[in-house]
Amino acid sequence: MMSTPREPSLLQALTPLVFLAVLLAGAVYVYGSDASYGANQVSLMLAAGVAALVGLRNGQRWQEIQDSLVHGISLAIVPIFILLAVGALIGTWILSGTVPTLIVYGLKLLHPSIFYPAACLICAIVALAIGSSWTVAGTLGVALIGVAQGLDMSPAITAGAVISGAYFGDKMSPLSDTTNIAPAAAGSELFAHIRHMTWTTVPSIVIALVLFTVVGLGASRGEGGGGLDDLPTVLAGQFNLGPHLLVPLVVVFVLAVRRFPAYPTILIGALLGGVFAVAFQPDRVVALADKEALSRPLAMLAGVWSALADGYKAGTGNAAADELLSRGGMSSMLNTIWLIICAMGFGAVMEKTGLLERMIRSVLKAARTTGSLIAATLATAVGANAIAADQYMSIVLTGRLYRPEYARRGLAPVNLSRALEDAGTITSPLIPWNTCGAYMAVTLGVATLDYLPYAFFNLVSPFVSAILAYAGFKILRVTPHAEAAVSATDHSTPASPQP
Repeated sequence: MMSTPREPSLLQALTPLVFLAVLLAGAVYVYGSDASYGANQVSLMLAAGVAALVGLRNGQRWQEIQDSLVHGISLAIVPIFILLAVGALIGTWILSGTVPTLIVYGLKLLHPSIFYPAACLICAIVALAIGSSWTVAGTLGVALIGVAQGLDMSPAITAGAVISGAYFGDKMSPLSDTTNIAPAAAGSELFAHIRHMTWTTVPSIVIALVLFTVVGLGASRGEGGGGLDDLPTVLAGQFNLGPHLLVPLVVVFVLAVRRFPAYPTILIGALLGGVFAVAFQPDRVVALADKEALSRPLAMLAGVWSALADGYKAGTGNAAADELLSRGGMSSMLNTIWLIICAMGFGAVMEKTGLLERMIRSVLKAARTTGSLIAATLATAVGANAIAADQYMSIVLTGRLYRPEYARRGLAPVNLSRALEDAGTITSPLIPWNTCGAYMAVTLGVATLDYLPYAFFNLVSPFVSAILAYAGFKILRVTPHAEAAVSATDHSTPASPQP
């Protein structure tokens, strides 16, 4: 008869994390910002191996650990396909002139002194309407990065503004997946959850907008992409620009508002970009194909195909403009996919071997007051983002582990669901190997650690939540009858939604 695996000790639970931290620090020291191009992946795989060894030492079978790897990585399949679709979209939207048109219009409308707060606000409004931070970053975010470089503004600060606005809208939208999964994990009602979040989210976005305004007023022209002063002229010379080229953007937003799944929505946008490229930029398409032996129709097909697979390759004669426009393609996402697979594998092994749950139990013992319990929830969600490498895993795992304790203490489920969003959703793009951090870095073309200091909303939100918790402000409680009902509910893990 097979024996039951032994429970891991706290030292065993911490060993893979310490090992990973040492490897990641070494990777950054040796490779700097290039650590995500292989060194971080190796670190995550080796740390997963250490976690597996601990599990084997405690009596778990290798087949169980291997099955957990398969399951954990399977959770990243939808984000991986979305990443590939976004790469294809960026390539065809540059080829079609959609992104160049957005850049030229943005240069005309956005003054440097208000650019950062305006970028944040625009992304917040659109994300609130469609409920998807990824879609906003992959469309408006890409264009705003181009506008920033055209205005000689900082791409890193712009990326922080885009992410701040996108995650505010994503968090507060009833159309958002995370906004639905957090109350499901905590046992609260959707609109009660959204109302309760306003007490932490609104002050956080106000603080962020103030900071972006201050940074914008103090910024001088020339901190961004030099050599782009004549960008509108360069773009007009390369593409046939016009408002009709914004139709693919409108179509994507309409599909998102109508709750069409993210992957087909973005893929449709990418294919529509290819159609618009053939219709309005035929010479650019043929030039990208670089297939002189082909007939013109086949050359245009090859050009769109190349944009989908390998992105757009600019040859304007302006080095800075070429660097800005030479982007996209599914192939540009492969390194990020490698990083996500390794990170999800590490998180899956940590969960299967019981190491993650063992750490949480130690945290719960020290969280004696309501304020410390909510602070522990916030810290756990951030830690789960780093360990499990996915915001959905962070929300679901933390919610599952803390939900019984909130019910036992008579705290309303909205307190837990709000904490899950204030840390689980919001901090996910701040971790380089998290699916969200990797996505934002590769989509916006700015390294995670470069934009991290400027993602003001994402940085401020967990602290605002912790301050209100310790102050006891807007901490709702349930009646004994309701508490018993909550404690009796099923605490099983909700199904993971699509990003």
